[in-house]
Amino acid sequence: MGETQNLHLPLRNRSSLKKPLLIVLLVCITSVLLVCTYMYPQYNSISKSSACKGLSSRGCEAALSGWLPVHVRKFTDEEVAARVVIKDILRTPPVLNSKSKIAFLFLTPGTLPFEKLWDKFFQGQEGRFSIYIHPSKLRPVHISRHFSDREIHSDQVTWGRISMVDAERRLLANALEDPDNQHFVLLSESCVPLHTFDYTYRYLMHGNVSFIDSFEDPGPHGTGRHMDHMLPEIPREDFRKGAQWFTMKRQHALIVMADGLYYSKFREYCRPGVEANKNCIADEHYLPTFFHMLDPGGISNWSVTYVDWSERRWHPKTYKAREVSLKLLRNITSDDMSVHVTSVGKRGEELHWPCTWNGIRRPCYLFARKFHSDSVYKLVRLFPNYTSTEV
Repeated sequence: MGETQNLHLPLRNRSSLKKPLLIVLLVCITSVLLVCTYMYPQYNSISKSSACKGLSSRGCEAALSGWLPVHVRKFTDEEVAARVVIKDILRTPPVLNSKSKIAFLFLTPGTLPFEKLWDKFFQGQEGRFSIYIHPSKLRPVHISRHFSDREIHSDQVTWGRISMVDAERRLLANALEDPDNQHFVLLSESCVPLHTFDYTYRYLMHGNVSFIDSFEDPGPHGTGRHMDHMLPEIPREDFRKGAQWFTMKRQHALIVMADGLYYSKFREYCRPGVEANKNCIADEHYLPTFFHMLDPGGISNWSVTYVDWSERRWHPKTYKAREVSLKLLRNITSDDMSVHVTSVGKRGEELHWPCTWNGIRRPCYLFARKFHSDSVYKLVRLFPNYTSTEV
C-alpha cells in the first residue's frame, strides 16, 4: 500500500501544475481578443476613409459594395432591371432566311480609300448586305454605287473618348431599323476584306457567337484603368480590354442599344483626369467589359479583324504598297491563332488563343487593317488570289 500511494503522488503534482498554465493561457487569449477588438474599428475606419476619398456617401457605399464578389453582393435595382431586359432579348431566337443581310458599318474620318476593293468584294451580292457610313469628322465622303445606302452625320468623334462609342451606337441604331439586317460589322477606312463575300457571309451568319474582342490585361493600360467610381456595377475583376472592331449578331446589337446603366459608367468615368493618372479609353473597354459581364459565352473573345501590333506603339502598324505582297496576305488569311498584347512589362506579354468556328479550328480573320491608301491598286489586283471560298 505504501508503494501504491507513492506512485500516485507525482500524478497529483502534475495535475496541480496545469492549473496555473491554463490560467496564463486564458489571460493571453483574452488580451489578444481585447487588442483586436480595439484595433479593428480603427483599421476599418481608415480603410473606409481611404476607399471613399473623393466620393459622395452614396459613391462610398457603392465602392465598398463593389469589393464584394458578384455572387455575394446584392444587385442594385438598376442592375436588376437592366439584366432582366438583356436576358429577355438574348432569349429571342435568331432569324436567318433568304432575306437576311449583313450590315457593314464604316466609321471613317473622311474618304473611303479602298472603295474599289470593296466594290469588287460586294459585286453580284445585292440584297445580301447593307452599308452605313459614319464620318467621324465633318468632311465630305465620296460614295460609289455600292456605298450609296446610308450616310450618317453627327458631331465630331474623338479617338479614345466616349464619342467614339456614341458613333458605334449610332451606326448600330440606324442599321437596326432594317429588320433584315441580322449581323453587324464595324470597319474603319483602313480595313480591307480578306475573303470572298460568300465566305464572309457564311462565317458570320452561321457562326454561333458574335466576334467581339475581350481579354484581361492586368497591366497599367488594362485593369489599371479601372475607376473606383465605376463600382459597384463594374467590378475591377470584370474589367476587360479589346479592339473596337467587332461583328455582332442582332440580339447583341439590341442589348447594346438597350443598355443605359453600364454605358453611363463609361460615359462619366472612362476618360482622362477622373482618377490620378489613369487614361481610360472608352472604345477599348466598354464593349469588352459589357459582354464579359452580361454574355461571356456568346462572344469569341477575339476579333475577326487582323491588326499588327508588333511595333508596340500606341497605334498598329500601317502597311504601305511596297510592303503588300501575296505572301503577306496569305499568311494573314491562314492564321488560326489570335494574339493579344498586354501592358505588363516594357514590351508587354503576348497571349495566344486558337480560333474556333462552331467548335472547329479555323482561320481567325475576315478583314485586316491598317493599310495605306497607296496600296489600293495592288490589293485590287491581288484580291482574287488570296481569298478563300469555303469556311
